[in-house]
Amino acid sequence: MKRWRSVSIICMVVTAGLLGAGALVVGQSRVPTEAIASSVTRTPELMERAWHLPVAATFHGNVNWQSNSSRCGPAAVANAYRSLGETASTEDKVLAGTGRCWTGLCILGLTLDELAEVARTNTSRNVTVLRNLSEGQFLEHLRRSNDPGRRYIVNFNRAQIFGAGVGHHSPIGGYLEAEDLVFVLDVNSNYQPWLVERKRLFAAVNTYDGDKKRGLLLIE
Repeated sequence: MKRWRSVSIICMVVTAGLLGAGALVVGQSRVPTEAIASSVTRTPELMERAWHLPVAATFHGNVNWQSNSSRCGPAAVANAYRSLGETASTEDKVLAGTGRCWTGLCILGLTLDELAEVARTNTSRNVTVLRNLSEGQFLEHLRRSNDPGRRYIVNFNRAQIFGAGVGHHSPIGGYLEAEDLVFVLDVNSNYQPWLVERKRLFAAVNTYDGDKKRGLLLIE
């Protein structure tokens, strides 16, 4: 009997299996709109400053939302590559040739290592998995997240920030160091980009998915 694993990149909860002609029904783990709004920072002045950070500016104020609740990982990579001018700038182009998510769904999501393999397939850029980070190491990477030559994708547990939800992927748009706020370019249209205190994001990253910690993907 196959053992269910707790997948680090789970962006959805599978609520039903095969139905009739074999359709797989997928249900998003819902977080109330009020909980989203009250859990993160979106004050206009800070958001304006965040969008003008060196890396965030390369997204031109736009995030392409994930196409369904299971594909946050490919969407995060596609957005990062779009900002870098890579040709693999859509979910389908990121997934091309990987053998992953061929049904249109990434069943149970992708692990951090699986997403790294996907990210490497259609680019010549270096993709590095960063996990088991100390709080100090996490801070150093956030400081480097304002380097236009780097892109970070963060894998975190929503429950640590919003009080509910599961694992998720999104690009980091940069770090407002004076305010100690991280700009997360959330690829889920229900959340959209937000700012959060560094320590709270670290707590959401410093969680286990199976026997491995969540972490960051560094693309350079």
